Amino acid sequence: MSNKTFDVIVIGGGPGGYVAAIRLGQLGLRTLLVEKEFMGGVCLNWGCIPSKALIAAASLYERIQHAETMGIRAKDVSVDVGKMQEWKGGIVKKLTGGVRSLVTGNGGEVLMGEAKITGPKQVEVKTDKGSERIEASKGIIVATGATVIRIPGFETDGKTVITAREAVDLKEAPKSLVLIGGGVIGLELGMVYQKLGAKVTVIEMMDQLLPGIDPDLVKVVEKRFKKGGAEVLLGAKAKGCEVKGGRAKVSVEHQGQTKTFEADKVLVAVGFRPNSQGLGLAEVGVKLDERGHILVNETQQTSVPSIYAIGDVCGAPYLAHKASKEGEIAAEVIAGHKAARDWRGMPAAVFTDPEIATVGLSESAAKAQGRAVRIGKFPFAASGRAMAVSETEGFIKVVVDPESHEVLGVGIVGPEASDLISESALALEMCAFAEDVALTIHPHPTLGEGVMEAFKHALGEAVHVMNK
Repeated sequence: MSNKTFDVIVIGGGPGGYVAAIRLGQLGLRTLLVEKEFMGGVCLNWGCIPSKALIAAASLYERIQHAETMGIRAKDVSVDVGKMQEWKGGIVKKLTGGVRSLVTGNGGEVLMGEAKITGPKQVEVKTDKGSERIEASKGIIVATGATVIRIPGFETDGKTVITAREAVDLKEAPKSLVLIGGGVIGLELGMVYQKLGAKVTVIEMMDQLLPGIDPDLVKVVEKRFKKGGAEVLLGAKAKGCEVKGGRAKVSVEHQGQTKTFEADKVLVAVGFRPNSQGLGLAEVGVKLDERGHILVNETQQTSVPSIYAIGDVCGAPYLAHKASKEGEIAAEVIAGHKAARDWRGMPAAVFTDPEIATVGLSESAAKAQGRAVRIGKFPFAASGRAMAVSETEGFIKVVVDPESHEVLGVGIVGPEASDLISESALALEMCAFAEDVALTIHPHPTLGEGVMEAFKHALGEAVHVMNK
């Protein structure tokens, strides 16, 4: 492959890069995808997919244990975490293999190696067999994602002090777990191991769990978490960690006092930083922000016209579906089509118990912009379907303009929130009004009826809850 020329070179095989490569192939461009570690990136290998598999397994185990309320008695239920990991691994293997097949099936080529940009249309790739210089006649797409942030005093050893990467591969559940960070990753994985028997302690620097999400949604999750035995320290600062004999002692400053917590595992989950170093970006003139994110315009183009960037390396929100959409945009622009980032809302989901999902403006964000809002709510406790599946915690909350009734945003905390949010994402994208959703007939009995009822509530027309 030495000195070969492709139309486009994509660096990174995650949900942004592989989607870009597939779309480029569909558009008839000769494409090379370079991946240095594993196809599918963080999402498929130790992020989105494996964590959700473990969440599903742990939730099933918990439901079986409490099924007696439904008249189902199951004795001596136990968990084989090693077997659970084998099952999860099978899912990951199938999906990552499928990604490679989709890229090559659409005419692309895959090269495993480490890429460095050496010119506006040139990349050098180090492989097991040596270095290769490859030209891109039309452009380069950087899709290198992000990596976990390391913090002083909590150097990870992969055994006792771990990151999410190791947390999804534990062969047995720890008896005690300290989470450094009460964000999405910490809570998702913390709740998995809580259900498998771990005593969980959360150390969060901010004044609420899941910072950035409306507090009323978060409180439902926090209540469930604490009910399961979790200890939550907000406004706390993790000072350091000492590991002896396979156990950790964590020092925490909280409310003017220094506290110590012992644990089998310490999961450091304080966020991500972009993988923009070592790519040769500065040398070719690609501009970055102060945190190392690549600066792009609405077509994903960088300050160097032939170089594009997509996904986490461009900045928050760090979401796989955002990266995929940006990959499609970059591919279409390079192929000469008109495309740009023009979405009105980016849906997001947190797979805690219960789930949280949001799209558009939250109530607090809308008010921070000086906007007047009208709120509609429907509690799952009033849903026949939620009662039937014994998942009645949480609610659906809609934010609309009080004058025009335009849909501004939706937040859901409760069963299947991650699936229910898609209807609201479409409503937002279609510039819908509250009446558009409220007048749409929803099937009964379903959880989705709650979306309709929440919009009816915003209009003062709810049937199954009292109106304001």
